[in-house]
Amino acid sequence: MKKLGVLNSDIASVLADMGHTDKIAIGDCGLPIPDETLKIDVSIKLGTPSFIVVLEELLKDMKVEKVILAEEIKTMNQALYHRIETLLNDNNITDVVFVSHENLKENLKETKAVIRTGEATPYANIILQSGVIF
Repeated sequence: MKKLGVLNSDIASVLADMGHTDKIAIGDCGLPIPDETLKIDVSIKLGTPSFIVVLEELLKDMKVEKVILAEEIKTMNQALYHRIETLLNDNNITDVVFVSHENLKENLKETKAVIRTGEATPYANIILQSGVIF
């Protein structure tokens, strides 16, 4: 049995298969996921697990060089945005790109997978671009 890191076998498999510049997304429970994109649904009930808990765990298990967020999160979900900023700073992730929410949804087609959480707050979505560990 796996002892450390992400225990969810679907998420662990995607992370293990990722290379430099590959992308994975974390989304709230309402984010529409393109049919051609792998959906890993970890939601149990409204709010569980939260977006931030899933993001915290992925950042422990993945080298991230860039993130994409919806511009709308800055004004429509300030509390979550500040928590994301803190996590990114703590992990030395400085390349943050803001796009419209519509553009973010279009970019989901380029991700290896979208992890659907139980999060029920607006614009709680992020795309993580893989870096390299050397």
